[in-house]
Amino acid sequence: MTQLNTKTKRSKLITKALAVSALIAVISPLTACSKKADDKISIPGLDGSLCGAPIYIAYENGYFTDEGLDVTLISADAETRKIGLNNGSIPIVNGDFQFFPSMEQGVKTVVVDKLHDGCIKIVVRPDSDIDSPEDLRGLKIGVDEIGGTPHQVASVWLENAGISALQQDHEVEFLPFSDGNLELEALYNGDIDAAAMWDPLASVAEKAGNVKTILDITTDEPFAGRACCFLYASQTVLEDNPEQIEALLRAFRRAQDFINKHPEEAVDIIINGKYSQIEDRELAIELITSYNYPSYEQRESGAFDVEDDVHYFAQQLYDIGYLQTDADTYTSQYYTEISPEG
Repeated sequence: MTQLNTKTKRSKLITKALAVSALIAVISPLTACSKKADDKISIPGLDGSLCGAPIYIAYENGYFTDEGLDVTLISADAETRKIGLNNGSIPIVNGDFQFFPSMEQGVKTVVVDKLHDGCIKIVVRPDSDIDSPEDLRGLKIGVDEIGGTPHQVASVWLENAGISALQQDHEVEFLPFSDGNLELEALYNGDIDAAAMWDPLASVAEKAGNVKTILDITTDEPFAGRACCFLYASQTVLEDNPEQIEALLRAFRRAQDFINKHPEEAVDIIINGKYSQIEDRELAIELITSYNYPSYEQRESGAFDVEDDVHYFAQQLYDIGYLQTDADTYTSQYYTEISPEG
């Protein structure tokens, strides 16, 4: 009887042990899934721009996945991006210096890296006599939005030539168009005299002979050799989960290096994935090469200086009254250097 009870107890203990083991086996993957779920993130990357190439390449080539990140690409306008950065629902975005005034106004984000050089042009009709900023005095300029980067580019260009870009001074008039194709139609119809535009639309129209370019910020002063687009990180995410921001930067830098060294393959990935509004492969390769996405070697050599570019554009925007904070103070507050490989 005692031996039977002992066997029964031992059997019950084994059963309990197996049950506990099974429970642990069930809990462990759930815990892992829970941890992995924390890395489910949304990144704006469906806006059709060619210059957002590192996002598409990092996604298609699995660089985000290699970093343990479950990334979903979403569509988001500038205001949605700012809201997401501010509350931490979007950890990182690519954006231009149009975000600079927003940071000064309280959007909780900082510049953490450079994405690429210029991707904006100001174009006019092919038969136009307009060739310089001085020629735009008293005329109408199309932009995507007041306060957007093409508007700021045109403003900096005009102000450097001694022409006020302030609407109330009536030296130039800016007209917003939410759709770049409508902006081009307005230019063709004579409703505006010049159009400040993102690529690839401006370059596609130029190649077709429908416009001529009077400013290309990739090659023309005061923008030549400077960053056009930066990477902005949410301060909330940077404080709560800095490892996630570092992982994202590693994926972005890997994609930038790939584009730098394999522009043709990068363009094929982008066109096949229908990420950009461009079908001209030759033109896309030309543009994506001109944007100067930094390679690992360029980073190591110090060939570009992100902090210096932030300071430069902060000074430009301060000089024309778009920022109230001097460039030195602004840069110290809103640029954060991160070395994800270190």
